[in-house]
Amino acid sequence: MAQANPNRQKVVIIFTGGTISMKIDPTFGGIQPALSAQEILDLSPSLHKLADIVLHEFGAYPGPHFTPTMMLNLGEIVRGYLRDDEIAGVVITHGTDTLEETACFLDCYLDSPKPVVVVGSMRNASDLDWDGPRNLRDSVLLATSPRARNMGVLVCMAETVHAASEVSKVDTSNIQTFESVDFGPLGRVVQGAVQIYRSAVHRDSIPVKTIPRMVPILTTYSGQETEIAEFIVNQQPDGIVVEAMGVGNVPPSVAPILMKAAADGIPLIVVSRCLVGRVERIYSYDGAGKMLYEAGLIFADYINAQKARIKLLMAVGANIDKQELRDIFEWSHVD
Repeated sequence: MAQANPNRQKVVIIFTGGTISMKIDPTFGGIQPALSAQEILDLSPSLHKLADIVLHEFGAYPGPHFTPTMMLNLGEIVRGYLRDDEIAGVVITHGTDTLEETACFLDCYLDSPKPVVVVGSMRNASDLDWDGPRNLRDSVLLATSPRARNMGVLVCMAETVHAASEVSKVDTSNIQTFESVDFGPLGRVVQGAVQIYRSAVHRDSIPVKTIPRMVPILTTYSGQETEIAEFIVNQQPDGIVVEAMGVGNVPPSVAPILMKAAADGIPLIVVSRCLVGRVERIYSYDGAGKMLYEAGLIFADYINAQKARIKLLMAVGANIDKQELRDIFEWSHVD
């Protein structure tokens, strides 16, 4: 390992796993976790030219294995490093399937001006076009850049910089899978230069202490049966995210179930199953947004279901009241 240089910045890379740490395993005939943090670093020698690297091995978890409890534990570790005056920034490797959820959690949890960059790869280390080393290089550059300070948690993939509060995985396999569909990226990393065009449109700070037992997502669809919605409500969840149709409308079959749940004190957050845009309360037919809103459901602005769930479970875990909950999710609505 390269020797520390007092004239260079120090960056922590926390390895949590994901495709960036995987290779094809001929025994199992598929892609499996294979590389340690040090092995990934050895395959990315250019990083030592950019900063003094501190390695932290959190685990070798595929994206679908990551949980909110792990996000909270990771947040505590990152917070500890950020308090160290010698650390310029933190880079976190992560599986792309849940990368946006962990990045969203950390963005709401951390309050340091120092850059925190979440990164992954869409190709494994057995592929000729493995994008891991390039993404890691760009993320370390971002973590040492003064332009990335006070920007919140960032996601850096395919030479593009996104706000954790805005980015989503939109393609199952493309290297440029991450997009900020409503507002566009924050910037780029071009030929070793960090270019930042704007800041995140909106961010929240949620002082979560514990992770709630259950915050499910209920997706709506044509001809929806009542049994699934009834089952979810009967589990007495800590909150529910309703992935509604269009601008926030649900089938009339489930509307009464959701409205009763809201009346019983369960926080319900309404998002859209559409890729772009926010929900509105403008239609007034049976099951439409105006009816749901007047029944106490909260309409979220510019956020998808998976990130809304992260924010809701954090808010419940921070004992945030109903009005504060509305302030978090309905930040762009003007009545």
